[in-house]
Amino acid sequence: MELRQLAYVVAVAEEGGFGRAAERLGIVQSAVSQQVQRLERELGVLLFDRSTRRVRPTAAGERLLPEARAVLVAADRTRRVAAEIAAGADGTLRLGAVHGPGDRLYAVLAALADVAPRLRVRLLRAAPAERLALVRSGELDAAFVRGPATEPGLDLLALWSDPLYAALPASHPLADVAPGDPAGAASDGQAPDGPAPLPLAHLRDLPLRLAPRAHNPPFHDLVTAAWHAVGGTAPVPGPPFTTLRETLTEIAADAPSWTVFYRVSELPPVPRIAYRPLAGLAVTTSLAVRSGPPPPALRRLLQAIRAVTPPV
Repeated sequence: MELRQLAYVVAVAEEGGFGRAAERLGIVQSAVSQQVQRLERELGVLLFDRSTRRVRPTAAGERLLPEARAVLVAADRTRRVAAEIAAGADGTLRLGAVHGPGDRLYAVLAALADVAPRLRVRLLRAAPAERLALVRSGELDAAFVRGPATEPGLDLLALWSDPLYAALPASHPLADVAPGDPAGAASDGQAPDGPAPLPLAHLRDLPLRLAPRAHNPPFHDLVTAAWHAVGGTAPVPGPPFTTLRETLTEIAADAPSWTVFYRVSELPPVPRIAYRPLAGLAVTTSLAVRSGPPPPALRRLLQAIRAVTPPV
C-alpha cells in the first residue's frame, strides 16, 4: 500500500470519476486507474462501482474512505513536523546543565521558548566530566560547563563569566577592606558583593581548602594556573574542600584557612566568615558541543543565548 494510492482513491471518490480525479492530480487517467486497481487487488475488496457513468464507492469503499483520509492527514502532519524538526523549531534538545544560579539558564530557556515554542528541552544535571562525555557520545546535544578553555573532540563556546570569591575568617586581617574604600568593610557573614577585590597574592601564606582535582579538574586547574600567574608554584595546602557549608563552618572554627568558590546558590549564613571577591579572577561558562556545523535545534539555542547574554 502506498500513500499515492490512498490519495488517488480519495480523489476518485470526491470527483466522482477517474478522469476528473486525474485532472485534479495532474496525471494521466490510466495511472489513476492502474494504481486503484492494484490497491483493490492488494486489499482484496472492490472500492468503486464502475457500472454507471458516475463512479461511486462501494460499501467497502465507503468504509475505507475515512481510514484513507486519516492516513493522508497523519502523513501530512508527519511531513510538517519533520520539516519543523529540520528547521530546529520542533523536537527535543538534550542539554547538560551546570549547578548554580538559575537566572541565566531560565532567561535562556525563556528566549528559546520565544524563538522555538514547540522545541522541548530535556535538562540533565551531572558532574562536569560526565556531561562532556555525554556530548562526545551524542547522548547530549550540548552541555554547559565551567572552567575548561579546550576539550579534545569538542568545541567550547564561551558564554559568560562569574567572579571568584574567597571565604576566610572574619577575624583575619585580609577580611578588612582598606580604609576609605567605597565598597565598605567586610563583616561577619557579609555577602560577596560588597568588599573590594582581594589580590590572590595576598593569600599566599594562608592554607587553601581546595577539593581534589578529580572532583572538578577544570576548576582545580583554573586555581592552580592563577597561582602560577602571580608567581607562586602552588598554594599552601589546607584540609580538602568538601561542601560549601561544611567548609565554611570549619574555616570559622579551625586554624586560619580560606577557600575559593563561585556562587551556585545563596550563601548559607555562617557566623565569623567574611567574603572577598578575588581581583581579576573569574570562571567562564561555556557551551560544549561536538565539532562541526551545529544541528538546527542547537542553532536555535545559540540564537536564544545571544539574545539574553552579552558576548564574553
